Amino acid sequence: MTTQDIFLGRQPILDRDQRIVAYELLFRSANTTSAAVTDDMQATASVIHHAFSEMGVQAVLGEQLGFINVSADMLLSDLVELLPKSQVVLELLETIIVTEVVVERCRALKQEGFMLALDDFVFADSHRPLLALVDIVKVDLLLHTQNELRAAVSQLKQWPVKLVAEKVDSAEQAAFCHALGFDLFQGYYFARPTVLSARRADPALMALTQLLGLVLRDADTQQIEQVFKQHPSLTYNLMRLVNSVASGVRHSIASVSQAIMVLGRKQLQRWLQLLMFTLQAGAPYPSPLLLLAATRGRMMELLAGKQQRSADFCDEAFMAGILSLIDSLIDRPLADIVGELGLSERLAAALLQREGEMGALLRLVESVEHSDLDHTLSLLAQCGGLSLPGLTMAEIEAMSWANQVAEATA
Repeated sequence: MTTQDIFLGRQPILDRDQRIVAYELLFRSANTTSAAVTDDMQATASVIHHAFSEMGVQAVLGEQLGFINVSADMLLSDLVELLPKSQVVLELLETIIVTEVVVERCRALKQEGFMLALDDFVFADSHRPLLALVDIVKVDLLLHTQNELRAAVSQLKQWPVKLVAEKVDSAEQAAFCHALGFDLFQGYYFARPTVLSARRADPALMALTQLLGLVLRDADTQQIEQVFKQHPSLTYNLMRLVNSVASGVRHSIASVSQAIMVLGRKQLQRWLQLLMFTLQAGAPYPSPLLLLAATRGRMMELLAGKQQRSADFCDEAFMAGILSLIDSLIDRPLADIVGELGLSERLAAALLQREGEMGALLRLVESVEHSDLDHTLSLLAQCGGLSLPGLTMAEIEAMSWANQVAEATA
């Protein structure tokens, strides 16, 4: 099996302070179904070979842990021992039947230094021997009512395990599980805008929106500088980003006008978009929204390049990926933000209706985040000039770039 056959999914796992501490890696072969155990074995073997050999674990995970699904066959095979034990968690699938052989194998892997997790946990007496060995238990919210979740948490407190709330898709669900005592949370709830009332708009975010509009309209450098001068913290954040990542020059950049000159308007535009995701009050590091937005933006740009689009289209594709999450930051309707920035009709259609060729690219990139292979392949067929290997390699490069951006904003 080669990289060309692999579909990659990466779902974030956050701690109680909304910091990304791990990702579940979901690799599937494009020419197999997901039902048979042999396919689980093949998919997990692909993870071992591609994520940790060809692709490079640093590009895929950064500094975070990687949860990898392990079937019974995989658990009992020698292949699992090829994984880097310091950075992976072996996630035992719910399809595994707990036998003495399975328990002894888990005990041996624990002694070797591996971390173990139970997936889609529903309590049964047969799990007791494993609960004494595993480090983490994942509880699927879709499989439990709220009362059942309370009972499960109470029951699992008998063992020194960390609890992961899985498929957390709203801030309300996250708050409920947080109150119950869950340690970790898997899902995209952090990217869902919450309904807030009587909240004052963040002055820095308002200034960034104003600055982005000025850059898009190709305003004079002096006008841009004046906005920066009113927001010292904003200037500081821009200088950090420019000096650490964007400049590529020998000497540090000391002023806004110098930064604009060295960067050029297109690059300044890019960093203004990313800065929006670094200015949240009390935002954790690494910011999950920044990582997701940066990955989307860079992946959109790379895919547009693979389609041999114009430079302007590629720049707009990057912006579409970044701004697709802007309503999670700014308490205003997305249509108002799009109108204020004076975006092109093509970009506005992509953001507001997911329409047009750029909208199709955005839907494709969003689908990858949720690891639905059939849906992604259907969308891929609608995007001319793209293939599954091209999609996978663009995603890996985008992940690596996003990790670098996050490190630069630490």
